[in-house]
Amino acid sequence: MAKYSIVALTAALALAAPASAQVKLNGAGATFPNIIYQDWIINYNRAHATVQLNYQSIGSGGGIRQFSERTVDFGASDAPMTDSAIAAIQSNVLHIPTVLGGVVATYNLAEVQGALRFTPDVLADIFLGKITKWSDARITSVNPGLKLPAEDIVVVHRADGSGTSFIFTDYLSKVSPEWASKVSKGTSVNWPVGLGGKGNEGVTATVKQTPGAIGYVELGYAQINKLPFAAVQNKAGKFITPTLESVTEAAAGAMKAMDPGTDFRVSITNPNGDKAYPIASFTWFLLHKQYDDAAKAGELVKFVWWAETDGQGRAPGLGYAPLPKQLRPWIEARLKTITADGKSVWTTAAR
Repeated sequence: MAKYSIVALTAALALAAPASAQVKLNGAGATFPNIIYQDWIINYNRAHATVQLNYQSIGSGGGIRQFSERTVDFGASDAPMTDSAIAAIQSNVLHIPTVLGGVVATYNLAEVQGALRFTPDVLADIFLGKITKWSDARITSVNPGLKLPAEDIVVVHRADGSGTSFIFTDYLSKVSPEWASKVSKGTSVNWPVGLGGKGNEGVTATVKQTPGAIGYVELGYAQINKLPFAAVQNKAGKFITPTLESVTEAAAGAMKAMDPGTDFRVSITNPNGDKAYPIASFTWFLLHKQYDDAAKAGELVKFVWWAETDGQGRAPGLGYAPLPKQLRPWIEARLKTITADGKSVWTTAAR
């Protein structure tokens, strides 16, 4: 019996050893890329027994805060950190782009057959509370052939600090002088009208449950939840349906203006290009330049590089556009600068 117990205990310890040897990495932040981040983490955890990744979708504002306070190992944001926020942590941050996504205007008009179209001024004035009925002539004039109801418009916006809000308000600030002066852009703004929802998930749910609602969510959330979304008139005057291809077109102009020394904090809303969707953005991992724990830093860099290479192939099926491959050597160069105990952790990250 004693012999059996010793054998059983030895076996149990052997089974427990991999779990105890695991490096645990925690991240938090943007809801915009949560769909693909959860997919990446599930697949990566399955294939790599030495690491256990966890990501909490709490909004970009919360992700920046927890990253800055070092309560998580990495953050995630759709809004790049401001110069003042970076200075507050002694510039100990790298913005690493992960995927491209589009923010779409989604709505709940069950009786309307066909996709709506919005001009920039109409979209801004809806969210300013100046256009209050779906039958308003400014909406119907750009939607010939669609019968729109004489129903109140119910605006739905984010209630939490949000990178999706930053992207949307960054766009509205570029196309509407009134929005820029009265509301401006940010992860949190004083919304003139509307109901608040927490996360892309909360806005999606509120729009689905509220007849006459209009909100803004990441393209993937609208697709997964089978919500309709509008075509938006771009800078070239074309009405563009948000697709992976039109989001990629939005990044093309930004790439021309970037150089290998960029810190990747670039806006690609309201871009040039006939085929470019106007409300698109990079989203970023926030990584420290210096870590205290070499094992954690090495595993984190290993995961991020996997996401930048193998993980990109999973993006289109989840409603995101993969990064342009031209960025890959620039990202690699940034990851090579991450250190722990004064040494680069790149050499310890299997690639």
